[in-house]
Amino acid sequence: MHVLIYLSAALFVADFLTINIQSVGTSNSTTNQAIVKAEFIYYRAPFPSCHASTIVETKSGLLAAWFGGKAERSPDVGIWISRRDKKGWSELVEVANGIQESGERFPCWNPVLFRPSRGPVMLFYKVGPSPSRWWGMLMTSTNDGKTWSKPRRLPDGILGPIKNKPVQLRDGSLLCPSSTEHAGWRVHMERTADLARTWQKTEPLNDAKEFGAIQPTILVYPSGRMQILCRSRQGKITECWSEDGGKTWTPMRSTILPNSSTGIDAVMLKDGRALLVYNHTPRGRSPLNVAISEDGKTWKAALTLEDQPGEYSYPAVVQSRDGLVHITYTWKRERIRHVVIDPRKLIVRDMVEGEWPK
Repeated sequence: MHVLIYLSAALFVADFLTINIQSVGTSNSTTNQAIVKAEFIYYRAPFPSCHASTIVETKSGLLAAWFGGKAERSPDVGIWISRRDKKGWSELVEVANGIQESGERFPCWNPVLFRPSRGPVMLFYKVGPSPSRWWGMLMTSTNDGKTWSKPRRLPDGILGPIKNKPVQLRDGSLLCPSSTEHAGWRVHMERTADLARTWQKTEPLNDAKEFGAIQPTILVYPSGRMQILCRSRQGKITECWSEDGGKTWTPMRSTILPNSSTGIDAVMLKDGRALLVYNHTPRGRSPLNVAISEDGKTWKAALTLEDQPGEYSYPAVVQSRDGLVHITYTWKRERIRHVVIDPRKLIVRDMVEGEWPK
């Protein structure tokens, strides 16, 4: 019996060490002085596959969510969360599933966490058989994710933030970056002035022919000018700009940054710079990179988070009250990775014609 216990413990330690060696094998990610912490949110889970993480800072610490189950699109896929305090990440808890009143079960997709300046923490997510047929859902928490309200369905035609976090405007309303896939990949914006009770939405910002784009992320520059950056099918990150608080937008156009039709996310730093996390490659989902811009037009290489074979994708990024930047992302569809960086210590380098510097 003792031998079996010791053997099990040894195997667990060996697995732990192997995972860590694999996950920090990237020279850029381990030696760059800007990285404060790199960790997995969990090592073992009651599900084999995970994807589409989201992260938010609450009053008591960090809160992360993602979808997990047998595989993407499997009916058993639910929304899972973990909370982080000074002791580390908590045990995983499934807080939502796609079981209907009829007993039929659909997969859950793309959670998005957000904490407004006033009101409960919000957890948006999608339920449905596919992205072309899913619908928007919302839960809220008044105790930083310990317990959650009963899920409620958003109004027909409203999906909520589709992958990336909303921004709260000066008037208190939330501007949510959204998109649809039932008539081609098309981006639109949704706005709620009363924390998701009533909604307004724009017309699609692209026609899905010149650019097939989804999953925008919003940047609000110190001047008040807004930019969205989008995942596209055209091999490049695309963008639109707004001068009127997100009511109207310029025609979509291509940036110089590559995109292999995979998710991105960005955040406006307190120092006025924009920070973007994305896969700087026209194919595949490695490497995973961080770029910095002062104006949203000229992007500079800042950090490579992952560069080994495999999938490192679907980042989410926020800046906490202490100025540090928190990034979560899918690690080989097996785990969720959490990396903390100090943006003041990023060493930026020029990109020529969109090429990542050697």
